[in-house]
Amino acid sequence: MDTKRALVPVHSGERPPVQVLFVTASIGSGHHQVQLAVQEALLARGVPIQSRESDATEYLTPADRWWTVGLYAFELRYAPWLYAWFYRTTDHDRPFSIIGTCCRWVGLGGMRRDLAQVQPEVVVHSYWSSVPLAHTVRRRKQTFLNALIVTDYRAHRHWIRPEAELIMVASQETANQMLERGADPDTLVVTGIPIARRYRDLLGADRAALRRKHGLRTDQPLILLSTGGTGSYLAQTRVLHELGNLGRPVQVLMLAGAAEPGVEQLGGATVYRFGFTTAFPELMAAADLVVGKAGGLTVAESSALGVPMIVHAPIPGQEEYNASYLERGGAALWARELRELRPAILRALDPGAHARLSANARALSVPDAADRVAGEILRRLQRV
Repeated sequence: MDTKRALVPVHSGERPPVQVLFVTASIGSGHHQVQLAVQEALLARGVPIQSRESDATEYLTPADRWWTVGLYAFELRYAPWLYAWFYRTTDHDRPFSIIGTCCRWVGLGGMRRDLAQVQPEVVVHSYWSSVPLAHTVRRRKQTFLNALIVTDYRAHRHWIRPEAELIMVASQETANQMLERGADPDTLVVTGIPIARRYRDLLGADRAALRRKHGLRTDQPLILLSTGGTGSYLAQTRVLHELGNLGRPVQVLMLAGAAEPGVEQLGGATVYRFGFTTAFPELMAAADLVVGKAGGLTVAESSALGVPMIVHAPIPGQEEYNASYLERGGAALWARELRELRPAILRALDPGAHARLSANARALSVPDAADRVAGEILRRLQRV
């Protein structure tokens, strides 16, 4: 990813462009996609912007990157139990947090450089760790709106940032949980998780037509396998085995982690390995189910399209709560054990159950979340 990509204003007019620094984190792809959706929404409003997108992990030294990003990837791939322990033991309300303290200084040089070059009116973060870093610089010599987008349906304590004047969250439930833990109510706004405009454009799309467009059958269920963007979904092999042994033919889409694109037959499952594709929104809209992980962005996208999820082996902590949120809303089935996965998929493919799950998913969704985020940022900047 180009972490220094400047966006040239595409709208002319008398208003001066809004100077924006977007700070993401390359820990999975969701944080970056959220930022792109907000940029798209700002431009769609006819707002001239000049911006830069930076990656907070690029502010780190190689050593710092190892014990943050590298250790996170290691835990997910080889020791998810260790990440679960870390998530829970650091999710406390004690006044001192060594991690929170370190995030005020680690990477300060890179943040100071970007703020000096952009001179932003607003810094938009899609990961929590850069918020205190920007605040450290701001205390000394700059003024800007420090804004954070929470990208899951539950906020770990690290996301409750007193340094932010604006925190935009996925749901009212998320906001209530943060308020109970001491968040400033004046900073919290329920917007939903921003998704690309393409998903909104696909609401109500003809699934059969989308399948024909991409060379997929219209007479067999289509299942999208959710494995995340890091290649660390440890349950992938066993999930594919279950999909191949449903007792009925299905089509399975794998859009990440495929070494080479192609088609293979695994029992009763025809597996299409697309690899990287820009057609992801259309393929999700064509699917009957999403099966696998429950990343915040995937949940937001599939819910908007009314595609139910069957969650299995989510990342401990945040994805488990995402799964619980969907399950309690009647928009997903959570197969906590492998033996529960096959019956959950077959149940969700039943036309009546599928219709109920799909309707509940749409009821939970916020398809215009990116526009809500853009509107709230502009309102706080008094640019509306």
